[in-house]
Amino acid sequence: MTVLWMILALFLLLGLRVPVAWALLVPALVYVALDGSASFQIAAQQTVSGVNTFPLLAVPLFIMLGNIANVSGISDRLFNAATALLGHFRGSLGYVNVFTSFGFAWMSGAAISDAAALGRVQVPAMLKRNYPEGLTLGITAGSSLIAPILPPSIPAIIYAVTAGISVGALFIAGIVPALLLLTVLCVTVFVSLRKRNDLRLAKASVRDQVTLSLKALPALGAAIVVLGGILGGIFTPTEAAGIGVVYMTVLAIFYGAMNWHNVRRVLQNTVETTGSVLIIVCAAALFGWVLARERVPQLAGEFIFGLTENPIVFLLLLNVLLFIIGAIIEPTAAILVLVPVLAPVATLYGLDPLHVGSVIIFNLMLGLLTPPVGLVLFVLSSVTDIPVSRIIRGVVPVYVPLVAVLLLISFIPFFTTWLPGVLG
Repeated sequence: MTVLWMILALFLLLGLRVPVAWALLVPALVYVALDGSASFQIAAQQTVSGVNTFPLLAVPLFIMLGNIANVSGISDRLFNAATALLGHFRGSLGYVNVFTSFGFAWMSGAAISDAAALGRVQVPAMLKRNYPEGLTLGITAGSSLIAPILPPSIPAIIYAVTAGISVGALFIAGIVPALLLLTVLCVTVFVSLRKRNDLRLAKASVRDQVTLSLKALPALGAAIVVLGGILGGIFTPTEAAGIGVVYMTVLAIFYGAMNWHNVRRVLQNTVETTGSVLIIVCAAALFGWVLARERVPQLAGEFIFGLTENPIVFLLLLNVLLFIIGAIIEPTAAILVLVPVLAPVATLYGLDPLHVGSVIIFNLMLGLLTPPVGLVLFVLSSVTDIPVSRIIRGVVPVYVPLVAVLLLISFIPFFTTWLPGVLG
């Protein structure tokens, strides 16, 4: 009953639009106050311990890396290079949209950053050339989900720290799902625009293709530095984040983008985003401690295992639960609250932790495109001045390929476990 009223209080506060951190913190503090065997000193220790971990140092660094990429004009360089290389294909700007997001994802780590940086470029460019508004908005929103799946994925860092698994391994586990997502989005563009011969650009000259590609190439060096360093065992993900920030800062200075105004923007946005994320981590740490104290993971495991011993049925139930939760709770908070409960249950079914982690992250990212939370929907509306209702209508058809990828990685573990296994 104690856990039940805490969960009800959580959803009530969220329904009243109380910030997520307070919605988690208030029920946990009330529990501590009413429970005679707990103390506020222990509560404070549990709260601080939530952020007192070395891997979490990577979060503000990767956030800063993405912010520097935003102000340095890298998104424009990637877009121009992709347009020069792919512009002569039918529906070319759709493919440019997807591949630009894929390139930018290696630097941002968050769907919101991708949508903010690229939406302001891609959406006007496609609408100006008479691309269907629904497809334009749907592809832009859908491709933004590549960022939190590819390394350096911020949700992957949060998940790995919470579940006690390797950040680097979970990074690698996300590469094949991201490629699957890229593929199905390109197929969506092809099928939707297969009869629109008017949606082509004149083929760029070889000189323009080479010139624009060379201008964009240094930006991709961040991916080589971060991922190459982790795979090569040269440094940890946290150290890779620091090296990536240094690399991107030097590149931004070279591009002439690091004036005092942009430096202030980068620092301010980094502090604001980091603060909001880590406050949620602190609150969720205390909430999770209460759940653990009340033996919720064990009780949940016994209950679910009593319903079914079939891992496929469990994965189906898991996806339904995650889809509902993701639509009403911000992904970071959902990971912090659900993973301590669900990860131990998944081990009862013999499921690989990397497989389960990839499924949970991908599913919760769909919540970024789902009302009423749907943060990507609101970000796109902000940068394009298009009403959220029209963006939602454009996103609905794209749910089909997104759910197809979710089903593939859910029921075919090969897609998430093969590459980490090959790389050891």
